[in-house]
Amino acid sequence: MENYKETNDLFFNMTELDLQNTQKIVKEALHGADDGELFLELSKSEGIAWDDGKLKLASYDTTQGFGLRAIMGETRGYAHSGSLNTNSLKKAAETVKAITTGGGDINFSVHPAKSSLPLYSKLNPVEATSFQEKVDLLGKIDRYLRTKDNRIKQVSCSVSGSWQAVRIIRPDGFEAEDFRPMVRLNISVVVEQDGRRESGASGSGGRVMFDSWLNEEKWQSQADEALRLAVLGLDTIPAPAGEMEVVLGPGWPGVMLHEAVGHGLEGDFNRKGTSVFSGKIGEKVASKGVTVIDDGTIPDKRGSISIDDEGMQSRKNILIEDGILCGYMQDRQNARLMGVEATGNGRRENYASHVMPRMTNTFMANGEYEPEEIISSVKKGIYAVNFGGGQVDITSGKFVFSASEAYLIENGKPTSPLKGATLIGNGPDAMNKISMIGNDLKLDNGVGTCGKEGQGVPVGVGQPTLKMNGITVGGTEVS
Repeated sequence: MENYKETNDLFFNMTELDLQNTQKIVKEALHGADDGELFLELSKSEGIAWDDGKLKLASYDTTQGFGLRAIMGETRGYAHSGSLNTNSLKKAAETVKAITTGGGDINFSVHPAKSSLPLYSKLNPVEATSFQEKVDLLGKIDRYLRTKDNRIKQVSCSVSGSWQAVRIIRPDGFEAEDFRPMVRLNISVVVEQDGRRESGASGSGGRVMFDSWLNEEKWQSQADEALRLAVLGLDTIPAPAGEMEVVLGPGWPGVMLHEAVGHGLEGDFNRKGTSVFSGKIGEKVASKGVTVIDDGTIPDKRGSISIDDEGMQSRKNILIEDGILCGYMQDRQNARLMGVEATGNGRRENYASHVMPRMTNTFMANGEYEPEEIISSVKKGIYAVNFGGGQVDITSGKFVFSASEAYLIENGKPTSPLKGATLIGNGPDAMNKISMIGNDLKLDNGVGTCGKEGQGVPVGVGQPTLKMNGITVGGTEVS
C-alpha cells in the first residue's frame, strides 16, 4: 500500500472526509458500473497584472472539491461538489448510482499504471516566490522596456501561477495522486510612429517555479521579443492573396497542427464517426515523412501530466507515422467502447468537469532539411513565423489561421514583413501538401490552452520548419 501522506492531509485530515468511509462510499456507488472514479482536487492560483507603470490587478484563489463518476456503456453519471464532507459525497453517490443496474461484480476495464519518475516539481509556485518579488519583476520589465525605445506608448505585463493537487480513488483499490505546478509570464508592448500604432506580445511558462523568470537574462530576452514584434509591425505591408507555397516556422505554428489535425485524432470524435479521420487507421492521411506525436511525458512542459485525470500514466503516443494513421488519443470510456487501449489522454479542467480525450504536447517530428534549404526553395510565397487566432471545423477539417508574424518570400529569401496574412485550408488536405520538413523541431514557449466543450486545459504544441505547397492565403493587399 502506497503512502499518500500529503494528499491524506489535504483531503482527509484537514477536511470533513474520512478516508476509509470515502473508499467504502465509492465502492458502493460504483458497484456494477463499467468504470468510474472519485476525483479529489485542491487548487491554488494567483494572478498579478501591471499596466502603464503601476500595479493594476492582484488576485488569489483557492478552490477544492470532488467529482464522482460512474460509467455504463456510453452513459455517464457525474456529480460534483465544492464541499469535502461525507454528506455531499453520499448525495453524489446516490446520483451516479442511477445509471448502474446494480448487482454483480465491479467490472473495471483497464487497470491504470503507476506513474514512474516525476515530470515536474511537487512544490507550489504560488507560495515558493513572494508576492513582492513578483510585483518587483513586473516593475523591472516596465522600466527596462521604456528605456529601450522612445516609441513605446504602453507596456503591460503579468505573471500567473497555480498549483493543483489531485487524488484519484477507484473502487478496485487503485489510488493515485499528482501535484501540478504552473507558471506563466506575459509581456505586451504598444509602439507608435508617425501616427501608426502597432503591438507585440510574448509569453512563456511551464510546470516549473518562478525562479528562472527572476533571472535578468530570461525576462529581458522575452521583453526584447515583445518589443521586436511591435516595431516590426510598423514596417508591415498588406499581405498578398491567392494560392501559393507557404513555409511555417518552428514552434508555436504547431498550433495549426494541434487544431486542424490533433482534435480530429481524439477518440470521442472518431468513435462517433464525426472526425475526418474516422475509420482510417492504417491509411495514408499525410505526406510521406510526416510523423505526429502526442507526448505527455516531457519534463516541465505545460502540457505534460504524470498521470491523466483518470489515473492512467501519461504516455508518448505516435498518432501518424510516416504519413500513415496509427491511432487516436483515448480516455478510458472511449477506449473501452472502441476495443483499444487507453492512452493516458483522459483530462478535465477541474473537479466539476467530466473527462474527455484531450491532447497533451502535440507536435510533428523532425525531417531532414535545413530550414534555410526550405526557405530558399520558394520562389514566391509566405513565411509564417508565428500565429495568432484560428478556427477549425472538426467534422470537415476546414481551418482559418491568422499569422501574427509573416514575411513575403521572394526568390528564396524572406523580404517584407506582412500584415493581415491568413491561411485557409483543410487539415488532412494540408497534411498531404507538406513537401519539405525541417530538422529544427521546437516546442512552444509554454502558453497554450486548449478549449473543448467549454473546458480549457494546458497544452503544448510544436513542429520543425516545414513547407506546404498550394495553400490558400487570404490577404489584405488591394489590387
